[in-house]
Amino acid sequence: MDDLTPIRDVADRFGLPLSTLHYWERRGLVTPHRRSGRRYFDTEQVYRVALIQLWRETGHMSVDEIGTLLRRDDPATDWRGTVHARVAALQAHIDRLDAARTYLGHLLTCAHGHDLERCPDFRATVPLDRGR
Repeated sequence: MDDLTPIRDVADRFGLPLSTLHYWERRGLVTPHRRSGRRYFDTEQVYRVALIQLWRETGHMSVDEIGTLLRRDDPATDWRGTVHARVAALQAHIDRLDAARTYLGHLLTCAHGHDLERCPDFRATVPLDRGR
């Protein structure tokens, strides 16, 4: 059996509260070993914790989405659909951030100075209808 790492050490290594690792265990994302009622993680489970944290932080993935990816061997699981949906959501977020960077950059260089709210160039980019 691999070297086992106590749950507290895994939590500290990744800057996670113990409750997060317990929650991930309840949701079936990680499977620690138990010895004398204590939880330990083998190398594969430590890697899985790192992967889950990466997907949560950089992919902005939900626990349900991560669970789907971790069950990708199950033929009934549409993990590709989950990935496509996440990519589309990230692209929409990137588009909103690009728009924000553009208008903030304009505000910094606008010739209207203190009266930014009345800048005709900026006003032309502000949607007056949110698609309702």
